[in-house]
Amino acid sequence: MTTLSGVMEVLKERGIDHELRLLEDGRLEDQDSGRIFSCEGMKIIRTYRFEGDSNPSDSAVLYLLENADGFIGYIINAYGAYDDYEGDLFNNMIRSLPVEEREF
Repeated sequence: MTTLSGVMEVLKERGIDHELRLLEDGRLEDQDSGRIFSCEGMKIIRTYRFEGDSNPSDSAVLYLLENADGFIGYIINAYGAYDDYEGDLFNNMIRSLPVEEREF
């Protein structure tokens, strides 16, 4: 079974190491540079789902997102009762993005 940290290490080795955070206004912020992105033009290019062996709080989804300029970043969210975002903001954002999955 692949772990979240294992996938993140492989992505980092491939140059994908921009963690995004969803802001209250619905935009995304690169946690390293502070660069702000609109969700318009973003698409989901890969999804990884992780389930904790013994602890439900270890359940998470990592989404790889790409914008029209080719910038690729990732956003991680726990799911279920341990969701990292209050309300429907995160779920609405994810559901609004087109999905064009590809291998990494």
